[in-house]
Amino acid sequence: MTGGAGFIGSEYVRAILQDEYADVTVLDLLSYSGNRANLPVSHERLRFVQGDIGDADLLRQLLPGHDAIVHFAAESHVDRSIQSATPFVTTNVLGTQVLLDEARRAGIGRFLHVSTDEVYGSIDEGSWTETWPLAPNSPYAASKAGSDLMALAAHRTHGLDVVVTRCSNNYGPYQFPEKVIPLFVTNLLDGKPVPLYGDGGNVRDWLHVSDHVRGIRLVLEKGRAGEVYNIGGGTELTNRSLTERLLEACGAGWDMVRPVEDRKGHDRRYSLDITKISQELGYAPEVTLEAGLASTVEWYRSNRQWWEPLKSRAGL
Repeated sequence: MTGGAGFIGSEYVRAILQDEYADVTVLDLLSYSGNRANLPVSHERLRFVQGDIGDADLLRQLLPGHDAIVHFAAESHVDRSIQSATPFVTTNVLGTQVLLDEARRAGIGRFLHVSTDEVYGSIDEGSWTETWPLAPNSPYAASKAGSDLMALAAHRTHGLDVVVTRCSNNYGPYQFPEKVIPLFVTNLLDGKPVPLYGDGGNVRDWLHVSDHVRGIRLVLEKGRAGEVYNIGGGTELTNRSLTERLLEACGAGWDMVRPVEDRKGHDRRYSLDITKISQELGYAPEVTLEAGLASTVEWYRSNRQWWEPLKSRAGL
């Protein structure tokens, strides 16, 4: 697993170690959002290696003997990509290509590439199917679209057993507090205001991280090689509606909201069609937004020792 010390990757690691008897190697650079504290590092079936997916020599040592790669590692914050796109291209495109090359060299059986719905761009009506043309609008989304295409090209050109997943907005425990839900929750718990972009009318589909991980495991085990699978949560909200729910959950009012200038290239609406993964693999989201937000707020309320140092170091 690459990026296994991050938010989604660590959820996947914990689920695998709890439910299965596989040995797991986590490769993570431990950049600003990777956190060793997210992982049960003392677990007897977990091996942690700090390193870069772009380090071909390291990959040649690590990959032989593994049955599959689940590739989470990525630069993933839109605002950071707007400030400086180069790290996103370096990690998401070039790093993925190095990993694909070394996976072929090592004879890896399956390569699952974790991507995002942001590669589709923005949609006013309806929902994206997996065959929708890619039209990314941010440097982050463009870099993920590039990595998607390189992964699928490795299947078509070289026969590598590749599957790609594209998810909607994730939330849950252990999410780095620059993202909207943990940022809002931790700010409100500390009595600090929260920012709301533009008119707050941008729409996102929200997916609890545990549902995302279940979808990934289904695709890893039963997905068809060379295919893309959308994984969504089935709950679309405007940012303003999400803010209202978070204010209520944290016992705060609208006086804690500060309108800010809208983000450059801010996509208006995301919406995934999950018919394919539902019909082929039996996926359906299980965590309701109400239950998921309540448990997420409670987790951040009870785990200050995890997020306070991260916010301090990141200047959030």
